[in-house]
Amino acid sequence: MTLSARLADLREEMQAGDPSTHLHALFDAIWEHRIESEPELATYLGEPGPTHRWTDHSLEAFDRRKDDAVAALEALRAVDPAALDDVDRTSLRLAIYEHQQQVDRAQFPYEFLAASTMEGPQVDIPQVMSLMPARTIGDLEDVVARLSGVSVYIDQTIALLDEGRAAGVTIPRVVAEQVAPSVGSLVEAPAAESPLLLPFESSPDGIDPSDVDDLRAEALEAVTSATSALRRFAAYLDETYVPSCRETTAFTALPDGDEWYAQLVRHETTTEVTPAEIHAIGVDEVARIRKEMESVITSTGYSGSFAGFAELLRTDKRFYFDTAEALLAHYRDIAKRADAELPRLFGLLPRLPYGVKAVPEHEAPTAPAAFYLPGSIELGRPGWFCANTYDLDARPTYEMEATCLHEGVPGHHMQIAIAAELEGLPKFRTKSWAYTAYVEGWGLYAESLGAEMGFYSDPYNRFGQLSSELWRAIRLVVDTGMHALGWSRERAIDYCVENSTATMHEIRSEIDRYLSIPGQALTYKLGELTIQRLRREASAALGSGFDLRSFHDLMLGAGPLPLDVLEERTRAWINHRDG
Repeated sequence: MTLSARLADLREEMQAGDPSTHLHALFDAIWEHRIESEPELATYLGEPGPTHRWTDHSLEAFDRRKDDAVAALEALRAVDPAALDDVDRTSLRLAIYEHQQQVDRAQFPYEFLAASTMEGPQVDIPQVMSLMPARTIGDLEDVVARLSGVSVYIDQTIALLDEGRAAGVTIPRVVAEQVAPSVGSLVEAPAAESPLLLPFESSPDGIDPSDVDDLRAEALEAVTSATSALRRFAAYLDETYVPSCRETTAFTALPDGDEWYAQLVRHETTTEVTPAEIHAIGVDEVARIRKEMESVITSTGYSGSFAGFAELLRTDKRFYFDTAEALLAHYRDIAKRADAELPRLFGLLPRLPYGVKAVPEHEAPTAPAAFYLPGSIELGRPGWFCANTYDLDARPTYEMEATCLHEGVPGHHMQIAIAAELEGLPKFRTKSWAYTAYVEGWGLYAESLGAEMGFYSDPYNRFGQLSSELWRAIRLVVDTGMHALGWSRERAIDYCVENSTATMHEIRSEIDRYLSIPGQALTYKLGELTIQRLRREASAALGSGFDLRSFHDLMLGAGPLPLDVLEERTRAWINHRDG
């Protein structure tokens, strides 16, 4: 049944019912349909769903999902907000906002950009397989079924990329050239050692071992087929896709690119700030942070130039670990110290624990320095802070405290786990990450709390925190510079070299990330600046009545929000406490 038909039936059933009951039935129907349409989401969230299959990536399915967004938006707009309480009215507002964004995005052929260094089957398949539960025979049967569907997923992706080639909608060639090697690294191991077999690494308790062995044998056959499909994908990229990719790098070089990038910026930042305005904010922030960094350099006793200090940090072996195990152990030590400081700054704490592990080897060459994977209380799965141990000479120790606070606590793990545990809100508010400016803005704000938590006492670690913040400011400059203001990739790289201490490997990886997923990199600094400003406003307005724990609980206590809604919520809180 289409979503439109389901919503029509629901309208008839609930026409004379309670408005709040009708609204939540509407939310549930839309959420359930989304889980049906995007099964990987169920796996990421630990939700029940059709975890035996992949999202349908056919053109027809994309058209259906666009129609679904229109149908949902119409149904939501038909609800009278005046008949709802404040919480439901906010939920309705957010649902309308999200679906309007989906309708706006449907004007542009996002589906043609189906693979890059950051997205695509070579990223999704191993990550989803690593998160699949393996507690029952049914779970393992789903693993086999999903592995068996990899070939169709690959064929559909190739078809989308072909449509994009025909329409002149491709990723830049300099980025496309890096995708095939990342696919190759996934299929180098023998099938029996494939990372896609991760769910079979341990046998579930209470299940006949012979049943597990039979399913493992089926999984091995499915992995062999999946590996063949991935090799076919790599060959297609090398022989067909890369040669036809555009030489330009700006997103605005695509058909309707100016409007498309502007829509991307609105969607990612949840603001109406223009690319030119964001660029100017970035330039100012770079200058401000650089000034602070110069002060820290002076405090170390170093008397040379910024460039000289940057070169010292890039080359001095005392700032780098020799082994992956040592790097991971240091991250785990930071994480444990951070855990102990949380009660001083937060009243609201998550129940779900998290751990630290290495980024899988096949992902590491093109993966960022670290990222977070959500856990699930329902599945007994912790959150994971994944640290990149590839190329240890590009993983300086002085950035590790800030990185750990961002990805673990009080950053992504804390924010995402708390949201998932909130009660009384619809699942689309607690289980999804619709507002990147809020999510990544909180992560960067969490880094800034390090000094209050006892971190950054070493000047090099303080420099590392500022270096991390500087990167987010640089992103405002180079993302808008490359995609809206005519900057070349080389100019963006030069700007990063001049203004940061990052290694060339890290700089090139970051620049190519912005070329792969334009606009996403703008969210960190704009979100953090908003939260910092709201904290200052609350502190100034409430004076001695300002309580930081209560402020932080306010920031986390309603799930992810667009930045304007977060501002409204904060000002209402200030007025209530001030009154």
